[in-house]
Amino acid sequence: MFRFLRAVMTSFTEAAPHVPIPKNGVDYRGKIVLAPMVRSGETPSRIVSLKYGADLVWGPETVDRAIIGAKRRINPRNSMIEYTRIPSNGGQPNKPAQESVLYRIDPVRERGKLIFQLGTANPSLAVEAAKVVAADVSGIDVNSGCPKPFSTSGGMGAALLQTPDRLVSILEALVEEIGKPYEIGISVKIRLLAEPERTEALVTRVCRTGITGLTVHCRTTPMRPREAAIREQLPMIASICRKAGVACLMNGDVRSRDEAMKLIREYGVDGAMIATSAESNFSCFRSQADGGLEHWRDLVRSYMEAALQCENRWGNTKYLLNQLVPGKDKAFCGVEKIQNVRRLCNGARI
Repeated sequence: MFRFLRAVMTSFTEAAPHVPIPKNGVDYRGKIVLAPMVRSGETPSRIVSLKYGADLVWGPETVDRAIIGAKRRINPRNSMIEYTRIPSNGGQPNKPAQESVLYRIDPVRERGKLIFQLGTANPSLAVEAAKVVAADVSGIDVNSGCPKPFSTSGGMGAALLQTPDRLVSILEALVEEIGKPYEIGISVKIRLLAEPERTEALVTRVCRTGITGLTVHCRTTPMRPREAAIREQLPMIASICRKAGVACLMNGDVRSRDEAMKLIREYGVDGAMIATSAESNFSCFRSQADGGLEHWRDLVRSYMEAALQCENRWGNTKYLLNQLVPGKDKAFCGVEKIQNVRRLCNGARI
């Protein structure tokens, strides 16, 4: 009788297996995170998301060949880490070349919270690219979900869903040559396949590569953002990940922290990723109990402060302001004609 009771108690108290989280990595479990977005995932967006409660932030997808050969420097004006390179002058040899900032990191506010997303279709290039930034980030995430032609035409993004052998080889190479020596986690972001059986087979394979996390965007490759996310496969995916000890995040139509927590409980996943809702209001990461959504004007003030501190490109800053300002507020009319953020701050009295 005693042995039986001890066995029952052990079955209840035994924790699910976990792939070990490296010393410099981060566990995705229990996290509500900012999704990787090309224009809305630059440094000021990430900083403001963290301010309003994001647990982790993904940077925008960076293609392997773009970051390979980049030069690392510390900006003396703001102490931020910048990866730069000198671009070609487009056939204008007499035009002086200027360094272009490819990627920027706030080493204080983003420490232990930044995941670098890599666009790649080649194991050796993936490793070479990841080595450039591995010492400054908490994880490398492979983009295996972007459906846009600029990504899939090169065999990257969602195209990797159709070449699982290649995807597995990329993840295994990163785990061995980046994850272990740099002691950070390797993860992957995928989309659903049309048939649950194919999704199951893919998730099972990638969970055996040594990754610490998997994010599933609950849409298939042909689906557009306006189409509702489909979540029927989530419990199956979460179960596979749990048995393998891999953290499972969900993405797709997650609008707030409170909704994310509800979905986590409903589908048995470990965390959630927010994309579209964060583009219009980064304070979606703050729960109602902690204050809920920030008024847009205060949010814009926080964003502008971060953009100035980061020396963010004006074109990107202007794009985000057009997302954050609702309607056509008088103070922000004609924002597209203003040439720099300081002039806009003065005009809007922010």
